[in-house]
Amino acid sequence: MKHMNRNTVRSFLSLRSVARLINVRYACETTTAGAGGKGVVVGIYLKEGDKDPKFTPSGEKLNDRTSGKLRQLICETKVDGRLGRGRVFNNIDPDFSSVAVVGVGIEGIGFNELEMLDEGMENVRVAAGVGARSLQEQGCHIIAVDGMDYAEQAAEGSSLAVWRFSDNMNKKNRMITPRLELYDSADMDGWTRGIFKAESQNLARRLSDAPANCMTPTMFAQATVDALCPCGITVEVRTMDWIEMQRMHAFLMIAKGSCEPPVLLEISYCGTAPEDKPILFVGKGITFNSGGINLRPCKGMDEYRGSMSAAAAIIGMMRCIAALSLPINVTCVIPLCENMPSGMSVKPGDVVTMLNARSMAIRDVDKAGVVVMADPLIYGQTTYKPRLVVDVAALGMGVKKAYGGGASGIFSNSHYVWKQFQRAGSLTGDRLWRMPLWQYYKKQVSDETGYDLSNDGRGNASSCLAAAILHELVPCADWAHIDTRGTGLLTKFGLVPYLTARYMTGRPTRTLVQFVYQMACPEIK
Repeated sequence: MKHMNRNTVRSFLSLRSVARLINVRYACETTTAGAGGKGVVVGIYLKEGDKDPKFTPSGEKLNDRTSGKLRQLICETKVDGRLGRGRVFNNIDPDFSSVAVVGVGIEGIGFNELEMLDEGMENVRVAAGVGARSLQEQGCHIIAVDGMDYAEQAAEGSSLAVWRFSDNMNKKNRMITPRLELYDSADMDGWTRGIFKAESQNLARRLSDAPANCMTPTMFAQATVDALCPCGITVEVRTMDWIEMQRMHAFLMIAKGSCEPPVLLEISYCGTAPEDKPILFVGKGITFNSGGINLRPCKGMDEYRGSMSAAAAIIGMMRCIAALSLPINVTCVIPLCENMPSGMSVKPGDVVTMLNARSMAIRDVDKAGVVVMADPLIYGQTTYKPRLVVDVAALGMGVKKAYGGGASGIFSNSHYVWKQFQRAGSLTGDRLWRMPLWQYYKKQVSDETGYDLSNDGRGNASSCLAAAILHELVPCADWAHIDTRGTGLLTKFGLVPYLTARYMTGRPTRTLVQFVYQMACPEIK
């Protein structure tokens, strides 16, 4: 495949998403049979003391339209404004067949420093998501969503909540895809930004959730071209011959075990002067990771179709920053391959020389992520001379055991970069937390005899060791490594109410977008 580019198109809304109900403690109960048609989601704040629960301004207007009937029903059904709890009422308003009233929690709540989370924004995402999904179950084809003072976050929560991966389902069994609208608010700019961000995460979810036979390296490359080129982003698709010419032997050592040919993507977005140094993103793109010769357990192996979830998140991020027309240059290098066992597979203990002339021993083929990313990471730095390097990958089980699904792990040699990511996560609700990048771990991966680095190191700190290996490949630039092993794959534990159980999360797409926004517009708070 040759260089592919298409004319700039700034439109981003591709509402192909469909939805699924999640089994969590947040829910809306229905009082009467659903009637389909058009529905509306409005918020209600948590009752304080002996006072009745307070509607949001939009909810109060809707109550006035129904001559107080909505408040009467709220009192009868004892909806008290607890976050994510509510009811769906049918046939009480001539314009809406169903009305979902959902608790938004405490009115006026803001940033919680202990949680490192803007709870006001996150509560709106939860309320909008729970309400939209409940109306979707009622068969509503159009859903108007109360902005609840945070139109952008309401758009994110509702759009994420009504999505599910159904590409392989019979059309008659697919749940309807409701059209989302902003209700009774003038903040259309915020709503549109929220839709952009949510749809970028939904794109990452769709790429990650596709079966491995439907998302091979070549198919992923084609999906990337289809998603990004209409937005004015340049996508270079590098094939096997080019990879061999560049002498990316570490990448090829893993790729040669599969019949599927490897692909390397170079993606460029130019939002400012071409001579300005870009931010470089490198994403792990193993479209199926069986563990190679070090085969992983069969139970749950299907989850590792999402080993390229980090690459998918970067693709979603690029689409969103193009839609938002952010004034910044961003470049991505994404290696795509499969890690499979065969007679051609790399064997435990094999040694390969990387582009920087250092050698690496592949002692554990299951830990192929750092091997696949090594040469592209070096290539991206030498080719683009970036101002900042960020690599994203689902690597070590250590971060999953430490954080579960609560946060992605981040390692950085720059306190400023870490603080920017911390702030981005606190605003998006998709948080990151810093883990140590100490000389102690570097010695565990580099203090070897017979070769310079090992791909597994010594000891149990798998995530820290993987980060130490990657840091060895970034000699001088500001750098951050994000490990999404606990957050980027299937949603299993501690479910986020506006995401869908047992499907890929698409995380941390929105946090990456927010980070790039902060780097592009540092003066805007």
